[in-house]
Amino acid sequence: MAQQHLDPTQKRTTAGPPPAPHPQGGTPTADGLAAYLRAQATEFLRALRLHRETGPAAGAGEEAADAARALRRSARRISGSLHTFRGVLDEAWAEELRPELAWLSGTLAREHACQARLDRLLAALNRLSGTAGFPAPATAAAPAHAVAGGRAAGHLPRPPAPDRGNLTVGAAKAGALLDRQLTLARTRAHSTALQALGSSRFHAVADKVAVLASDVPLTPAAHATDLRALAAAAEERLADAVAALPLVTAGSPYNAEALIHGLSADPAPHPQDAPWHQVRLLLRLHRYAQEALHGTQEATRTAADGRLPAAGRALDRHRDASEAAAAASSAARTPRIAPATAYALGVLHADQRHEVEAARFAFQQTWLKQTVGAGREG
Repeated sequence: MAQQHLDPTQKRTTAGPPPAPHPQGGTPTADGLAAYLRAQATEFLRALRLHRETGPAAGAGEEAADAARALRRSARRISGSLHTFRGVLDEAWAEELRPELAWLSGTLAREHACQARLDRLLAALNRLSGTAGFPAPATAAAPAHAVAGGRAAGHLPRPPAPDRGNLTVGAAKAGALLDRQLTLARTRAHSTALQALGSSRFHAVADKVAVLASDVPLTPAAHATDLRALAAAAEERLADAVAALPLVTAGSPYNAEALIHGLSADPAPHPQDAPWHQVRLLLRLHRYAQEALHGTQEATRTAADGRLPAAGRALDRHRDASEAAAAASSAARTPRIAPATAYALGVLHADQRHEVEAARFAFQQTWLKQTVGAGREG
């Protein structure tokens, strides 16, 4: 069982992933990658122990939530590194462990995502209706147009103001409907996460991570491989994906074409969102690769003067707003709701699609600054 391997030397807070030892200067080596993976595996085990110490009500307290975040964080970094550096790792082992870590991270993320989505939507309803019936929770995400990309995105024009009188009438019922639906989804996600953490599938994953904490299966040729080439390939995949984005359209502060698509009655995911979500994942893989090569602190310090983290934050807001818009759209399709409720949900959906456009605009501004800055430095 996984419990047999849980023997980290000391507890650790969840302020961030532990730094891994790396050679100062020179070519990044397989030994540095192995040290990074061992450090992430140790962090995984520490977070797992902390999660178990919270008892059967895991997920109900702040400590348990921190532990779950730490589990997701280390699982993502291990999985991402196995993908980027698979050329120097035992292929069968990496391909067996990587999807299992992705499954675990996704399962643990759903409960938090449901609560964050509800907080975001209720805060938006409060802002749009001008009522005090929906106080914004302390953890609610700030509107993307207010924080995305600093001043560049802070002055994005908003759509015409909705009819606040009609909106106020339906806002309370819309908020109650969203609360019921997303609280139910969160409860189900919590139960699913608890079942997953008690399953034989999870114990098998934990056992493999426990072994990884002391033994990283490298290929015979790993020590002669320049890891910078593998990391550069990850960066190139990111650049190609960004090049395929409609950045010219995203450079318009108010993308009416995207909003027209967003108001479609088609319940399928928004057709423009998928490429942006893919860029977000590739940006994360690129960041993890830099951490593996240079260490967490050094990678953060040298990340294009903070522009890559800013791009990542813009894409996180893009994801949050697009998923919130989908939740509002789903609620609006609830049978037999009052017209005023449907109207409030429609306004809420349009507002969140505008937040999507604000996040895209912020990313476009950030990425262009990064590209221009890199060209000047070259």
